[in-house]
Amino acid sequence: MADLAAVTAQLHDPSTYVDDVPYAVLADLRREHGIVWVGEPEQAGWPEGPGYWLVLRHADVSRVLRDPRTYSSHLGGTQIRDPATPADLAYVRRMMLNMDPPEHSRIRRMLARSFTPRAVAALEDQFAGHARRIVDRMLAGPREVDAARDVAADLPLLTLADVLGVPQQDRGLLYDWSNRVIGWQDPDYAISATFDPERGTDIARSAIALRPAPDRQGRMPDPRTRAGMPDLYAYAASLGERKRELPEGDVMSILMAQRDDGAGGDGHVSIEEFENLFWLFAVAGNETLRNGIPGGLVALLGHPETQRRLRAEPDGIPAAVEEMLRWWTPVMVFRRTATRDTEIAGQRVAAGDKVVVSFASANRDEDVFDRPDDFDVDRDARAHLAFGHGPHFCLGAHLARVQMRALFTELLGRTSWIEPAGEPVRLRSNFQRGVKRLPVRWTP
Repeated sequence: MADLAAVTAQLHDPSTYVDDVPYAVLADLRREHGIVWVGEPEQAGWPEGPGYWLVLRHADVSRVLRDPRTYSSHLGGTQIRDPATPADLAYVRRMMLNMDPPEHSRIRRMLARSFTPRAVAALEDQFAGHARRIVDRMLAGPREVDAARDVAADLPLLTLADVLGVPQQDRGLLYDWSNRVIGWQDPDYAISATFDPERGTDIARSAIALRPAPDRQGRMPDPRTRAGMPDLYAYAASLGERKRELPEGDVMSILMAQRDDGAGGDGHVSIEEFENLFWLFAVAGNETLRNGIPGGLVALLGHPETQRRLRAEPDGIPAAVEEMLRWWTPVMVFRRTATRDTEIAGQRVAAGDKVVVSFASANRDEDVFDRPDDFDVDRDARAHLAFGHGPHFCLGAHLARVQMRALFTELLGRTSWIEPAGEPVRLRSNFQRGVKRLPVRWTP
């Protein structure tokens, strides 16, 4: 292998992923090392950092994720890039994503109880209706569409509006907010401002008036800081107050009505906690699905025999969705921080070191998946880590699967063929494997 530092620099550079994930590089590193040191040179919007350990094997990734005592989400947050100031670090630590037990357990417990069987059943019915109407709209329009924007993007926005209790006319805010947070490395997404406030509710208009403007270099403030997303937080605070005063049947109304006075409990969810949960759902709840759906389409476009088979055998769609998630892997990496001296894959890791798990690599580990680079809907892909593992396993995994199954059932059941109409345009990011544009042509 070429100079190791040069190879790992390629993995850290977000522009690498505009072409695609360098899976061959990951495979070589996974087989030869299992864990490698990656430098953090200065980049636009990303100051020089101390570097991090990149964990590549499925077994080691799983072990890190299920051991929060040794590998903390709280110490430095879960993004590779360190928060810029102590205040920024304190801010990200208030999010469930960046908590360790028992604080994490309390919020997760209350949130899990809000997804009652009745609420989930209602959501599943709504998801099916959204998928049907999205395909209705596609079939009523031109036969060439941008599947990433016109098909994939709207489903998670509609369903998140259902989960969060956001009025449907405000769902475009979720699109802009998730773009700004997840796409901060991509100039097309970092300043996303597609939402028209005149079409939104009064709380949307009040919130968007607080939206920060780009600086002279065209950059927005860090979206992981409260100052970087004042419009989101103002909207969430107003929405949370309304949910508490005028509860409806949505998940967030159920959450705001709960009390938790047990071990680690502290009564009701506070408005500040609601704001941070809103941020998490609006961003994380959007992006895995928004990139998983076009990723699945990319797989079907490149494997026409599989597309034919799923059209003839729609009962195979649930298994195909698992393989899509494994093969595409929308979230490529997540960070932990070592709380003590430890060892991973024979490599000493010091207390305080950043430990970054590579889902992109783990989901192609040949020790777990035979012929891992192949897209094979006959395999049992359920060992994939696209939704994480351990205490932070994605609470919305079931709902994401339901949405993907619903949309692919509609797409394949109501068209006779879908084919590429151009090359996909990928997101510039070393975190999300995203698709910004996916031109396709469909046949009735």
